[in-house]
Amino acid sequence: MRVLIVNTSEKTGGAAVAANRLKDALNNSGVKAKMLVRDKLTDDITVVGLSHPLRNQFYFLWERWCVFWYSHFSRKHLFEIDIANAGVDITQLPEFKEADIIHLSWINQGMLSLKGIRKILDSGKPVVWTMHDIWPATGICHITLNCQRYQSYCGNCRLLPNGGSSHDLSYRVLHHKKEILKRGNISFVTCSKWLEKEARKSAILSNQLIQTIPNPIDTHVFRPSDKRQARVRTKLPLDKKVILFASQRIDNVNKGISYLIDACHKMVAENPEMRDEVVIAVLGGHGEGLQDMFDFKVYELGYVNDTRQIVDIYNATDVFVLPSLSENLPNTIMEAMACGVPCVGFKVGGIPEEIDHKKNGYVAEYRNADDLARGLHWVLEEADYAELSASAVGKVQRNYSQRSVAMQYIEVYNEAMALKSFHL
Repeated sequence: MRVLIVNTSEKTGGAAVAANRLKDALNNSGVKAKMLVRDKLTDDITVVGLSHPLRNQFYFLWERWCVFWYSHFSRKHLFEIDIANAGVDITQLPEFKEADIIHLSWINQGMLSLKGIRKILDSGKPVVWTMHDIWPATGICHITLNCQRYQSYCGNCRLLPNGGSSHDLSYRVLHHKKEILKRGNISFVTCSKWLEKEARKSAILSNQLIQTIPNPIDTHVFRPSDKRQARVRTKLPLDKKVILFASQRIDNVNKGISYLIDACHKMVAENPEMRDEVVIAVLGGHGEGLQDMFDFKVYELGYVNDTRQIVDIYNATDVFVLPSLSENLPNTIMEAMACGVPCVGFKVGGIPEEIDHKKNGYVAEYRNADDLARGLHWVLEEADYAELSASAVGKVQRNYSQRSVAMQYIEVYNEAMALKSFHL
């Protein structure tokens, strides 16, 4: 079986990381898997980069320009909207022609257009689409933030100027997606049960095949190691308890660092002694100037893309916190747990599917900084830490290992090929 996984980037972003790990998991399980990307960053021979970089850059810029125009030249939601009006036709590529399964991943920002997806369906090849967010089920947004318009037919979009209109851009794009789905079957996969439930409410996916398979992780790479040695390598203090926060962009409001700041104020107010016992490690870009916002000393680690260094950072910490306002099934929580680090996050999206409350971490009430503080304090000061750590590792090994996830996807591929043969 030959599988072609299509994703905009090879390495940048959670979807890229998940797609890359799935590609490796499939190859380790006897499937010949390749990854087709616009942004190729390594010399991995199983990853194929698109040719004609200037053309690809034009597609990206043209779509952004159109979004900018529809937004009345406001940058406020410029990268929260995708309309897929420009992209590459991959159906003529040799990698496409030799594949038995076309597996779409995150294909936005000029990688594939809706017209291109229609051509893929018209080719007759079985298509599997992993939803890393809600975009395939909505008009133009990746995060609904409790908006339910996509469940009827979009329109009056909150991301458009003046709240859009009944037949605005979101309505028209959703209609276009609906017409495309009439042309062929797509087997949709969500990374969390939460996203599957949300996708089934969509006006255009209600009758589609949808199932949940989590992202995989290599537990031979992400695993516990000596904490003291990890702290020496990462230059984190040996005599403090370390809280880790990580995001590709620290200033991404959706990742909720403001709630962590408030939670830390709360902890210090109630437990003044913690000021000298705890530090904050921040992993990600655009995190400058955080020290003045925290009561604890802050170690700004910057953006890191070296896997071994990231594993060291996890192993050097005592608790990982992700107070996101919207999440699917975050890789960072999975990575931390695989390294034996208990996690704290809000009860939102797929986070409660990863963190078992008070068994391998703490699930705080949504947008509740006080409960987030209670969770951090509970992990650091009250719980049986060794038991939490062991439970975190066990959860990942049972549910998210490469072998387990690859077998589930192989079953989906076989079903998709059988369904295509039936319709022929």
